[in-house]
Amino acid sequence: MLKKLFFILALIIIAASAAFIWYETNINYQVKAATKITVQAGASVSAIAADLAKAGLIKSELAFKIYLRVHGQTKLLAGDYIFKSESRLKDIVKRLARGEADFSEHNILIKEGMNLPEINKYLQDNKLLTDDCTKLFSTYTSQLPVDLRDYDFLKEAPTKVDLEGYIFPDTYRVFADATCVDLITKALNNFNNKFDAELRIVAQQQNKSIWQILIMASILEKEVKTEADMKIVSGIFWDRITNGQRLESCATLAYILGESKPQYSLADTQIDSPYNTYRNDGLPPTPINNPGLKAIRAALYPTKSDYNYFLSRPDTGETVFAKTFAEHKANKVKYLK
Repeated sequence: MLKKLFFILALIIIAASAAFIWYETNINYQVKAATKITVQAGASVSAIAADLAKAGLIKSELAFKIYLRVHGQTKLLAGDYIFKSESRLKDIVKRLARGEADFSEHNILIKEGMNLPEINKYLQDNKLLTDDCTKLFSTYTSQLPVDLRDYDFLKEAPTKVDLEGYIFPDTYRVFADATCVDLITKALNNFNNKFDAELRIVAQQQNKSIWQILIMASILEKEVKTEADMKIVSGIFWDRITNGQRLESCATLAYILGESKPQYSLADTQIDSPYNTYRNDGLPPTPINNPGLKAIRAALYPTKSDYNYFLSRPDTGETVFAKTFAEHKANKVKYLK
């Protein structure tokens, strides 16, 4: 009988020792790399434990729950957290219990019609990324890192072009340690989603490439304000190309000169540049900015009209259309004083 008791006691000691070693091993597990996690408001302990385990921040959900009970931690606070490498369970629990979240996210606003240099200046002026986008923005899409160039729409583009046109305008929420690659990835994924199957089918039906649509959309983005006006101007411009006329787009002159003018001089229209649509036939070689969805849709769904000319009133921004050149000249005298 005594031997049996000793045997049972030995088993208990072994089991307790094993449990202790298991518990100590789990609570002393060190995070291998800095890891971000968001704890949602109202999340249960079980849900938080599952998220932490999935993120590689803890080894055992059970050990995490036992630690909370042993140390009387009943409430974990929501927030965005970044746990550094070598953090341990006790460090994680301490921060979650105190709500020591990292306010480590911010918004990046890419406006419709911003070009790459403007986007880069905005990012640098506001210190929104940990690195400079200059190099990636000037890299040919065919030479980008593999993960960034693995999109069908980029493969359709000419080989020696950069990302102009593809940084889809939107508000992007990023972590404070986000890099240019992180932002570009978000923007390209967004482009891929917004330029959806419907729009791609319409482009194919018109025998136009995504590249051509982007170029036209970038011009429309700078020419007029409303989507309705963009569609009318789109109709005018596509008709000019079909009829062998030059686009004569003031937006392309503004792109060359780096400034917008109410009216451009004869000398401006004679600038020697492949982007000068007063001197060159067809579309310019690349997009002149990053157009939004309204401009893209306008390029794909032009409105047929009897108009052949248009201008924008400097005082109101309103688009004034004309059917004849004589009417257009009269509008210029009236509105472009």
